[in-house]
Amino acid sequence: MKKHLSCLFVITSSLVAVSACSASGDGNEKPTDLVISTWGFAEDFFKEEVYKPFQEEYNVNIVVDIGNNAERLNKIRQGTANVDVVYLSDYYAQQGIEEGLFAEIDRSNIENIDNLYDIAKAPLGEEYGPAYTIGQFGIAYNPEQTKGPIESWSDLWDDSLAGNLTIPSITSTTGPMFLDAASIVAGQEEFNADAAFAAIADLKGNIVKEYDKSSDFVNMFTQGEIAAGPFMEMYFHDLQAAVPEAEFVTPTEGGYAVMNTVNVVKDSDNKELAEAFINWHLSKEVQEASAKAKVDSPVNIDVELSEQEAEGVTYGEETIEALNLLDMEYVNSESAEWIDRWNKEIAN
Repeated sequence: MKKHLSCLFVITSSLVAVSACSASGDGNEKPTDLVISTWGFAEDFFKEEVYKPFQEEYNVNIVVDIGNNAERLNKIRQGTANVDVVYLSDYYAQQGIEEGLFAEIDRSNIENIDNLYDIAKAPLGEEYGPAYTIGQFGIAYNPEQTKGPIESWSDLWDDSLAGNLTIPSITSTTGPMFLDAASIVAGQEEFNADAAFAAIADLKGNIVKEYDKSSDFVNMFTQGEIAAGPFMEMYFHDLQAAVPEAEFVTPTEGGYAVMNTVNVVKDSDNKELAEAFINWHLSKEVQEASAKAKVDSPVNIDVELSEQEAEGVTYGEETIEALNLLDMEYVNSESAEWIDRWNKEIAN
């Protein structure tokens, strides 16, 4: 995988209790509460296909803490949510690791890690949680509103897209990815911030506005405000449902790996149970069901999908290994400077 310089989902914060299961064993033991911090998309799927069978197997009552990456991480920082398991993009998970918020996992309790693609096993270090899904950040466009096919990142700079383009904000997970893509478009073999910012400044005539949420992209695309933009493949089925002629492309320079991770919070009283849940989510059965439902791309190597089932899903070792991967430790070290520079040079 090529090493280069990761998803903001804004959902109103809330605590949602998933119905308690009947206890396994003699049926008299009170279920243990396991608090899972996640984004809240595909709630019905997770409730029925992931949470419910785990509850029944382990005599657990799962409580779901819903919100976007930033607000949920802040809850853990501030100690305002009693979280056991936390799902975060690698961009935010790296922050949690650097701040000492996560427990070091016992990999012997998560045997399914051995069945993952290599890059998913320890994206942020052996001591911390795996990526449970890897999506692709590429380009979505409407061929009926462009002068021809879009095939590369550099095509977004074409004058024909003037006033028809959106790009992710620098504070989103995919913002640094697009910054890296701009550096490539500028002809740099290694990331060069000056070249990247200059290239994006040159792109401003094509940009309608930035977006923070995938739903904002879908809305602009559906209403014809934009014809193209950088987008995550994992949400392409939503886009295509609204605009059937929409297409998703992996740019010739390469798409980017969007890795969502799962970790155990340091102060959890249910560490082994939390690790058992992570192992559950990495199982072939759960990974396959998630992929077939177009909820998450699988990282378990035993999952096999037909061509139709794999449509709109980032699937297969060859596909995943070809993606560009950002160094999240470096991204976080530069983030404050990039945000300040973006606000001065781009967002005005």
